Amino acid sequence: QVQLVESGGGSVQPGGSLRLSCAASGRTFSSWSMAWFRQPPGKEREFVGASTWSTSTYYADSVKGRFTISRDNSKNTMYLQMNTLKPEDTAVYYCATRGPSWTQRYHDYAYWGQGTQVTVSS
Repeated sequence: QVQLVESGGGSVQPGGSLRLSCAASGRTFSSWSMAWFRQPPGKEREFVGASTWSTSTYYADSVKGRFTISRDNSKNTMYLQMNTLKPEDTAVYYCATRGPSWTQRYHDYAYWGQGTQVTVSS
């Protein structure tokens, strides 16, 4: 069974930064692709980015150049560094995995964390 736990959310002013973490259980983390999604208030969950098992990264256009995904396989942890935050980045952020492959469709993911709130406001 895979367990994912996000942390690092909070409130920040526009232009600020936050780093989210996603800690995973399991002995095969290095062979998983991992993804970040977010759900803004009143909206559908949306793809933010992904880190593949081969350590390639992919991003939604809305965050490209501002957000960076990294992972530390020795700690079974993935990170989301968020810079130049905007009010429209306000959302609950989730990490997810479906094993080695990844997609941008949240319906395709079997394992989710509980989410962490990010609020960007002046």
